[in-house]
Amino acid sequence: MMKRIGGALAACFISFLSLAQQRAAAPISAADLCAAAHTQHAQARPATTVRHREKMDRYDVTYYKLDLALENDSRQVGGSVWLRARVGTQPLDSVAFELFETYTIDSVVVNRQKSPGLHRRAGDVTARLLQPVAANQLFDMRVYYHGTAPNGNSAAIGNALDTTIEPSTGVRVTWSLSEPFHAYEWFPCKQVLTDKADSSDVWVTTSLHNKVGSNGLLQRITPLANDKHRYEWKSRYPIAYYLISVAVAPYVEYTTSVTLDTGPTIPIINYLYNQAALDQFRAEIDRTPGFILHFSQLVGPYPFAREKYGHSMAPMGGGMEHQTMTTQNSFAFNLTAHELFHQWFGDNVTCASWSDIWLNEGFASYGEYLARTAFDAPAARPWMDDAHRRVMFDNTNNIIPGGSVQVLDTTNVNRIFNSRLTYKKGAAVVHMLRYLLHDDAKFFTALRTYQQTYGGGTARTKDLQRIFEAAAGTSLDYFFKQWFVGEGFPTFQVRWSQNGGTLRLKTTETASMPSVTPFFRTELDYRITTTTGTTTVRFWQNEPTMLAEVPVSGTVLSIEVDPDQWVLNNADVSQSTEPIDAPEPSVYPNPCAEYLDIAYLPEPGAVAEVRDALGRRVLVQTLVSIPARLNTSSLAGGLYHLQLLLPSGEVRRLRFVRR
Repeated sequence: MMKRIGGALAACFISFLSLAQQRAAAPISAADLCAAAHTQHAQARPATTVRHREKMDRYDVTYYKLDLALENDSRQVGGSVWLRARVGTQPLDSVAFELFETYTIDSVVVNRQKSPGLHRRAGDVTARLLQPVAANQLFDMRVYYHGTAPNGNSAAIGNALDTTIEPSTGVRVTWSLSEPFHAYEWFPCKQVLTDKADSSDVWVTTSLHNKVGSNGLLQRITPLANDKHRYEWKSRYPIAYYLISVAVAPYVEYTTSVTLDTGPTIPIINYLYNQAALDQFRAEIDRTPGFILHFSQLVGPYPFAREKYGHSMAPMGGGMEHQTMTTQNSFAFNLTAHELFHQWFGDNVTCASWSDIWLNEGFASYGEYLARTAFDAPAARPWMDDAHRRVMFDNTNNIIPGGSVQVLDTTNVNRIFNSRLTYKKGAAVVHMLRYLLHDDAKFFTALRTYQQTYGGGTARTKDLQRIFEAAAGTSLDYFFKQWFVGEGFPTFQVRWSQNGGTLRLKTTETASMPSVTPFFRTELDYRITTTTGTTTVRFWQNEPTMLAEVPVSGTVLSIEVDPDQWVLNNADVSQSTEPIDAPEPSVYPNPCAEYLDIAYLPEPGAVAEVRDALGRRVLVQTLVSIPARLNTSSLAGGLYHLQLLLPSGEVRRLRFVRR
């Protein structure tokens, strides 16, 4: 998402100017828009208590219906919310939910019986029941309420429901933005990520000059008395509480469509401020069908194909990925691609905890890169270069050593939507997962599997890890510990020397936050340019110092580390003034699973002899190629001693662990 800065539009422009001045060398990124919009009110915290959360966990929401009166020039809210839910394993004698404290609750009716009493503490509301609801049974609750949505510092990240005049058009708009935990500022709800409603309806009564954008399909526009009408939106897909949305304004409608390879034609419904806005943004809006088709081909069909996709304009200083109808302040390439990719990553599969928000934002940011690669290829590499730079350096090119993708303080809006870590480093981690698999077909198959497995629900980072481990055929604990849980990034100092037809490389790694993540294990590409041509080789950096030999023809002219910018790293390359020693044989991965690779054998034909901790010979294999691979599938887990008898008569001794 690229979020708005709340009601203070001036603050949005101040934020824009500040970012533009600080990063004049690079365009404002989608991540900056989103993060700046969220962090204007970084002191905001979730309102509910642990005890109230436990009470809400006694039921599972299946359906929301909002039936509200809203106008484009007011934060007044009035109407009802119908919540249908299933009781857990214990009978329910009261129903807990959240609603901002300034609203007047006219009544709460559960299974057609009015609650005899309410307990309210700040935004926590508990309604007593006249008759308990049995375990595992469905119940209906209707909350009738009215009041004014909070504004300014009393609100979440500005306002969860805001009303503002768009300055360039003079159009006044009322819109919602509930992420991360502020839907309760405009409707009664249960704000728990893992409890998606199975379906939802949003009905909004408003003046005749207004249109209302929301989730799902527009069923009808019902004429009402007093120059009013009611927009009736219906969605039959699971939806997280914060993705339920409204946008109310005297919009101009512009509709296009896209037909997926799998058959469905999807309407793309756009609500623009006025005809001038449509004329200004039509060309960018018209990118959307191509984006939908491309993303569908990469990671699976658009997940809400039975309904629609679309946009509602609002002066929010960015965008928000409301399910099936994103809210945006404008239409720029990165912004439109980012919010659209959220429909897969964030909406269809939602992070199960704010600690895993990169599963939403890192992937949506990577969607920008994927779109650039397909539709604006010259801009793809600069996009990734800029993302890496923003992770590693501040605005004056000083190194920023730390920062984890994992969010430990899930109450801190500032940290949840940190542009550098959640968005840019998150996207870099996705890119490195792609590199790690060595195969784009495997990478995108893994993403499709993730969508198929967790679509309509929620996922944690450990769930994504299992999917990629299956694709890789090995444990990726090391990868997620260093790149998701860990902090910082590696710097590689590469020194090289040439002796005739042999190039020797010495790569020394240092970590930017060694007290947290002392070492980053990774493969690394080296592009070697000689007087006779260019070749690229790949080596594992399994230890702080890596030595390698490469046969070359001609004179080495230059060496580039990670030339295609796959790995988040900083590198320095130079020719050594002294010869570099030949590397000693080494083994990796260590511990190993089925196979153990043996690097830096000086010649083929070595005999590998493996003995267990008791000295018993358990495996003998002749290594006929370089680099060599030892099949350890017959060995039990434990410590082993490896002796390498080289054809020259030399002996090398190593140790490894079989998992």
